[in-house]
Amino acid sequence: MILVAEPNITIKRWYHNDCTLGRLRAGSFQCWTLELPNLGNQQDISCIPEGDYEYYSRYSEHNGNCLQLKAVPNRTSIQIHAANYVNQILGCLAVGDSIKFMNNDLIPDVTNSVETLEKLRDNSAMEGVIRIESGKIHGDCRLARQ
Repeated sequence: MILVAEPNITIKRWYHNDCTLGRLRAGSFQCWTLELPNLGNQQDISCIPEGDYEYYSRYSEHNGNCLQLKAVPNRTSIQIHAANYVNQILGCLAVGDSIKFMNNDLIPDVTNSVETLEKLRDNSAMEGVIRIESGKIHGDCRLARQ
C-alpha cells in the first residue's frame, strides 16, 4: 500500500452485513461498486482493506479486461472487473451504473457491469492510484442512476 495526495480513482464505500457498496469517481466519471462484506480482510470472503493502492489496466484470462490492484495486504490477484452479483467476486470489486436487486438472494447487485467497466477504463489512466475509504451516501441506492 502506498500513500499519495491525489489518487486517480476514489471509492467511498459503506458496509452492510451481506455486501459492501460504494461510489467510484475517476475524474468526471462516476459509477457504483459492489464488494463482499467486511469480514476482516479474509481471503475470498471479505472486501479488501481501506487504503491507497497502485493499479494498472490489463487483460485477465479469467475476468477479461480489468484494473489490477497491487500490494493489497494478504491478498493476490485483486481486480476491478465485470460482475453483477456478490457470488461472482472473490474479494475483488465489481462496477455498475446502478444498484438493484436482480436475483432472489436479497443482496444488492450492480447493473451493466461490462459497459460500466469499459467506461471506467476509458475515463481513467492506464495506471495510477486508487483510494478506497469509508463514506456516507444518502438516498435510496437501489434506485440510484448515474
